[in-house]
Amino acid sequence: MVQHASLPRNETGIETALGVLKQQFGERFQTGQSIREQHGHTTTWIENQPPDGVVFVASAQEVSDVVQVCAAHEVPVIAYGTGTSLEGHVNAPAGGICVDLSQMDRVVEVNAGDLDCRVQPGVTRKALNTHLRDQGLFFPIDPGADASLGGMAATRASGTNAVRYGTMKDNVLAVEVVMADGRIIRTGTRARKSSAGYDLTRLLVGSEGTLGIITEITLKLQGIPEAISSASCSFPTVDAACQTVMAVIQYGLPVARIELLDATTVSAVNAYSKLDLPETPLLLLEFHGTEAGVVEQAEIFGALAEDHGGQGYVVTTTTEERNRLWQARHDAYWAMLHYRPGAKAIATDVCVPISRLAECVVASQEKAHALGLVAPIVGHAGDGNFHVSLLVDMEDGDELDKASGFVSWLNSVAIAMDGTCTGEHGIGQGKRKYLQEELGGATGVMSAIKSALDPKNIMNPGKIL
Repeated sequence: MVQHASLPRNETGIETALGVLKQQFGERFQTGQSIREQHGHTTTWIENQPPDGVVFVASAQEVSDVVQVCAAHEVPVIAYGTGTSLEGHVNAPAGGICVDLSQMDRVVEVNAGDLDCRVQPGVTRKALNTHLRDQGLFFPIDPGADASLGGMAATRASGTNAVRYGTMKDNVLAVEVVMADGRIIRTGTRARKSSAGYDLTRLLVGSEGTLGIITEITLKLQGIPEAISSASCSFPTVDAACQTVMAVIQYGLPVARIELLDATTVSAVNAYSKLDLPETPLLLLEFHGTEAGVVEQAEIFGALAEDHGGQGYVVTTTTEERNRLWQARHDAYWAMLHYRPGAKAIATDVCVPISRLAECVVASQEKAHALGLVAPIVGHAGDGNFHVSLLVDMEDGDELDKASGFVSWLNSVAIAMDGTCTGEHGIGQGKRKYLQEELGGATGVMSAIKSALDPKNIMNPGKIL
C-alpha cells in the first residue's frame, strides 16, 4: 500500500472545532472510528487517512457554517460525495473535518426548453437520469461508478460518452461554491456562453475541493436520442483496434462511445458477466441519432474496422442486449479482481493524442509483461484515454515495487508523448509528483491561486500541489 506522509496537525484547533461542531450539529456530527475510516475511503492502494470528524450537511449555509468554524481554528476541511475517487482525494493527511454532502441530493429545477438543470452536489448521475427520463432528457457524462455530481464536477470527471459529449468541464454552466472563508458565491448563469470576467467555473471544476466546496451545479442536458445501437468488434491485435479508432476519429464518425478492452480484460469480463466474446482485443461502440443515422454510422464503422482486420462485428438495437453489454464494461473492475482472486487492483490512467494511442497501449503491455505483472487494460479510446489495472498481491513486496515502478514509467511515457498523467482520475495524492513533470512552471501559478483563495491552506490540503 502506498503511504503518504501526514501533514502537521493542529491538535488544539481540531479539538476546539470538534467541540463546536458537535454542539452545532448534534447527531449529524460523528466521530466514530468506522465512519471516519469510511470517509477516508479509497478504492486504490493509497493508505486510509481518516478525518477527525464527519458532519452530514443539508444546505449550502450549513457548509458555510462548517467552513467558518474550520477557518477560525485553522482546521482542514474535506468534501465527500460517494467515495469513488481513485487517487486519495478524500484522505485527511492533516486530520480535520469531512463534510459529507450526500444528504444534499435534490434536483432543484429542470429547464427542459433550455436543456439545463440545477442540482445539489449529492445527486448521483443515475438518480438524475432517472429523474429526467420522463422528460426525454439525459445527462451524458458516465464515469462508470454511480458518482455524485458534486464529486464529478470537483474531479472534472468524464467517461465512456466523452468522445461525443465532452467531459464535466464542457457540461457545467455554473457552480455555487463555499469558499475558504465561508463566503457563498455563484460563478455564472444559465446562459450558454459568456465573456464576463475570469472563468471561475472552469477554475473550480477540477479543483478537487482545494479551492472551495461545490454546493450546487448548473448542468447542460441532452435530448434522449431517437435511436441507439451498440456494437462489438474483435481485432487480431491492440494495434489494429487502435488504428481503427484513429480512422474513426479522422473520418469524423460521430460515435457516442468507443471503448477498448484488451484480451486479458475480455477474458475477465467473459467469466464475470457470463459473456462469450472472442478473447482478443475488442472495441465496444454505441451510436446515437435517428433510425437511419445509427444504421449509417454502424455501416461506416464496419467498413473501417474491416480495413484493419476487424472480425465478428455485431450490432444490436435491443435495449436488453445493449444494457448487458455496457453493464459488462462497467463491471470490468470487479471482473479484473475475480480474474486474480486475492489481488488488489492498482489503477492508473493516462491520456495521449489519438495518433500515439496504439504506441502507448502496446508499450504498456510489453512493459507489464517484461515485469511479470498482470495488467488488464481498458480505454476510452475515442479520446486517447486508457486505464491500466495492475492486479497485485499486496503482501508481495517485490510485486509492489514493480507495480510502483510501472505506474511511474507509464505516467512519464504519456507525458513524453505530449499527453497527460491523468485523463480523468485527477491528481489527488497519487499523481502529485507527475504534475510538476507535466506542467513545470505552471504549477507555481496554481500555487499562487491556491494561496490567494485559501491562505490558511484548510481546503483539502495535501492534494494536487
